[in-house]
Amino acid sequence: MNITPFSVKLQTPLTKRKITVLQINLGRKCNLACGHCHVEASPHRTEELSPEICQQIIELIERFPEIETVDLTGGAPEMNSGFRSIVEASRRAGKEIIVRSNLTIFFHAGYEDLPEYFANHQLRVVASLPCYLEDNVDKQRGKGVYKDSIEAIRKLNQLGYGNDPNLILDLVFNPQIPKSDRFSLTPDQAKLERDYKEYLQEHFGITFNHLYTITNLPIGRTKHHLKHQNLYFSYLQFLESNYNPGTIERLMCRNELSIDYLGNVYDCDFNQMENLPAITADGEALTVAKLLEAGSLDLVSEVQTAPYCYGCTAGSGSSCGGSLV
Repeated sequence: MNITPFSVKLQTPLTKRKITVLQINLGRKCNLACGHCHVEASPHRTEELSPEICQQIIELIERFPEIETVDLTGGAPEMNSGFRSIVEASRRAGKEIIVRSNLTIFFHAGYEDLPEYFANHQLRVVASLPCYLEDNVDKQRGKGVYKDSIEAIRKLNQLGYGNDPNLILDLVFNPQIPKSDRFSLTPDQAKLERDYKEYLQEHFGITFNHLYTITNLPIGRTKHHLKHQNLYFSYLQFLESNYNPGTIERLMCRNELSIDYLGNVYDCDFNQMENLPAITADGEALTVAKLLEAGSLDLVSEVQTAPYCYGCTAGSGSSCGGSLV
């Protein structure tokens, strides 16, 4: 099957804008091994941030006031080296801090203090809950994950999350991985948010701020599954057929840099997982050390693209902050 190169579909280069977001993947360690995980994280992975790279990242955060948001991901970011050091440096520097939590980490030995830690440092929690129904969540993320997630949200609510304007709790929906060629786009985000809020309030008395709908991109474990089912190219073709040029203006890759645990820099977390580095004006792969040496975050003029970029631009679009239009 023919897939139009994303750069051809755009017709003009996808230009980078002023960098305001650092998204940092602290490592691959996680207490879960979800079937859709594009990072392919698990309890058996050991890759994580070194003290040297951690210090370089903290220097970036301290040196550049234009960084508004520090977005921490993984794996389970809380399990990986450097998490608390970066949180506390970011708080001192006055940045918004996002932690992308799987919630179940709260019940893992040694991490029981996380809800209070999050609240004390006013972290914005963006938590995966790929459905408001138990069976669908456990099929995708593992038996018992739904009940733990609900209990974790209750803990956060007790601390003020979902009610205190300084304690934001957002949930993330992503579809089941396709098992046939009857593909579908993510549902309408606003309507699904209402459904989530009604169900979770009625059944558990819990509240949250926003729901983000995120498309499963054909990378990581999703890619392996699609290839095993001989659905990979047809899924890409489906995404391309639903390409929406109206999403381009708000693509997250345009104003963020994604950093891995080795200090390499990418345009987004998806490019990071596919090892497609951000490129400087002189054609060199970008690193945190080069950013510090240059004294600038704005060394990239064009975003590197690939066929899976159709996942972010199909339908209403998809980003780490949900739909785009």
